[in-house]
Amino acid sequence: MATKNRSIFEEVGTTQKQVAAPGGIDRGGQGARGPIRIWLGIIFALVGVMILVGGLTRLTDSGLSITEWAPITGAKPPASEAEWAIAFEKYKAIPEYQLQNKGMSLAEFKGIFWWEWGHRQLGRVIGLVWAVGFFGFLALRKMPSGWSGKLLGLGALGGLQGAIGWWMVSSGLKEGMLDVASYRLATHLGLAFVIFGVITWYIMRLSRREVDLLQARRLADARLSKLGTWLIGLAFLQIILGALVAGIDAGRHYPDWPLMAGGFFPPQPFDLVPLWRNFFEDPGLVQFMHRMAGYVLFAFGLYVWSRARKSANVRTKFAFSAMMAMMFIQVVIGIVTVIYSAPVNIAIVHQLGAVVLWVLVIRARFLAAYPHPQSVRGKA
Repeated sequence: MATKNRSIFEEVGTTQKQVAAPGGIDRGGQGARGPIRIWLGIIFALVGVMILVGGLTRLTDSGLSITEWAPITGAKPPASEAEWAIAFEKYKAIPEYQLQNKGMSLAEFKGIFWWEWGHRQLGRVIGLVWAVGFFGFLALRKMPSGWSGKLLGLGALGGLQGAIGWWMVSSGLKEGMLDVASYRLATHLGLAFVIFGVITWYIMRLSRREVDLLQARRLADARLSKLGTWLIGLAFLQIILGALVAGIDAGRHYPDWPLMAGGFFPPQPFDLVPLWRNFFEDPGLVQFMHRMAGYVLFAFGLYVWSRARKSANVRTKFAFSAMMAMMFIQVVIGIVTVIYSAPVNIAIVHQLGAVVLWVLVIRARFLAAYPHPQSVRGKA
């Protein structure tokens, strides 16, 4: 009996303790976070260029130069004079040529054709880069846990964007139309910024381990995060209104600031019937809405920035300061754009400013929700 009792104590004493390896839980679902982040970074750059090329396509009135949607065969541009002649004849059949560009030469047509073809081709490249990366990581089983659905959804948004692009172009081919419908242009540009924002958020999430993000959430500034969310919403609204301005060339009307034709309101802002059309088609009212939304966004941005200055986290504070600095620059560029009646070179800089500001607003909101750890002295 004594031996049996002793063996029990010996067994307890000699049993090896199983200790979980540090970071083991997090490591199990990490996947190829670094390579996926690089892949998303490439798509990020391509989408940013795509937004700017799309803006130039609109500013040069090139968007209706290709009158068909051929996702596969359309990748091949005209290769002979006969093919160019066929493409030009198709363009001659739409209202934009008949009412605005009648007498355009083939050389002039080629100039606008290449802008639209380049815009569509870039969309195909983005789709290809996404497909190769997504299915490649999936096949190699390198997808981080929980990310397959997110990245598949990103690809679905890209496909939807292509369909909305044609929905937009088709509106400009109808009788009496000289441009695409402004609300369809706003939908197209709005979705482009949504995709760009999602990619930005995903890259920032993948730049840190999931366990670090979980710990960072405990240090989050809930109020600043909420304010950041509202800031994103207001910035998005301003982007949509900017697209409406671009859709009807409203930025080339009323080149005085801060007034419009000498008054606070533009003259006769509600002449179109039915009433709702004025909010999409009247140049004065559309530009007025864009101006007012800009003032509201800037004022709210100042408030959020003043709140962020009280943050104890140095990186979070700096992120909101960078956002506010860019917002000020963007307001100045917007005023200059109006004063000079939106020439192509200034208008595209204004659109570039919107892209940069969008990223900085999202980054500031992310760091409010997931602040970086820092020492007591305030150094990250």
